[in-house]
Amino acid sequence: MVDVEGVRKWWQELAGLALPAECGGCGRARTVLCPECRAALGGTAPLRVRPVPEPPGLPAVHAAARYADEVRAALLAHKERGVLALARPLGAALAGAVRVGLGEEGVGVGEGPPPPPPGTVLLVPVPSTPASTRSRGHDPARRIALAAAGELRRAGLAVRVAAVLRQRRAVADQAGLSAPERLDNLVGALAVVPGGARVLCGGPVVLVDDLMTTGASLAEAARAVRVATAERTGRGEGAGVVYGGLSREGRGVQPSGAGEGGAGRGPGRDPRGSVAGRGAEGVVCAAVVAASPDSFEINRN
Repeated sequence: MVDVEGVRKWWQELAGLALPAECGGCGRARTVLCPECRAALGGTAPLRVRPVPEPPGLPAVHAAARYADEVRAALLAHKERGVLALARPLGAALAGAVRVGLGEEGVGVGEGPPPPPPGTVLLVPVPSTPASTRSRGHDPARRIALAAAGELRRAGLAVRVAAVLRQRRAVADQAGLSAPERLDNLVGALAVVPGGARVLCGGPVVLVDDLMTTGASLAEAARAVRVATAERTGRGEGAGVVYGGLSREGRGVQPSGAGEGGAGRGPGRDPRGSVAGRGAEGVVCAAVVAASPDSFEINRN
């Protein structure tokens, strides 16, 4: 029996790659992304972003663009309408955010010949829910991460995508939830797949996603990575726990430094939220294509 839905998605992907009908940002005919929308997406240097309130354990995050207007339209076209040809320009924007974030963390990837980083840089995408992946026919963050990795490799950086995070329990739809509700919804929702910790200990870890709003997803991804790498390297029971006393009900939130593996302001920790020890001790930084406009406020004097 022919899988009609599978054939439809296959033709949709092929058509999206070969015959883009309109600009994903503004709707201009016969182009994947017009010059004006490309400029909105990647025409300025990526900046550090921080949601308010900032969830415990969130690493330093850099975003290529504000989530508004043409950028919002392009991300939604890629994610919800399956315009897969947008993965390449979105990946290029994400690659820029990765480069800036790694540069600020001292893993030289700036202009000019960079020193070799300590191991291959690992881009770890925040996964969509299984239901969302089935409905869309693809995982947007993983697809964009693969495109970003190609851009970074062409620039001379040793990088690979390590899609080692999986959901270990069901979560509610995040749409319409407040920042505390999103954090509570995601606590303990992600885990590293068996054998994934060995991969994560091979080099600097950069969490990547297409969009950051409250930062809850990235904070949960960071927690899962830190727990797995702490267990792998024998850092002690409870090492890598970011949320401390936070329960599924959201009670007892402790600062980011709670627990040995937290990213707070204790000894040996970077005050911006990343773990001072690279690679094996946890997440170096995070990068996204876009973030909510309010999260860029930290860049204003």
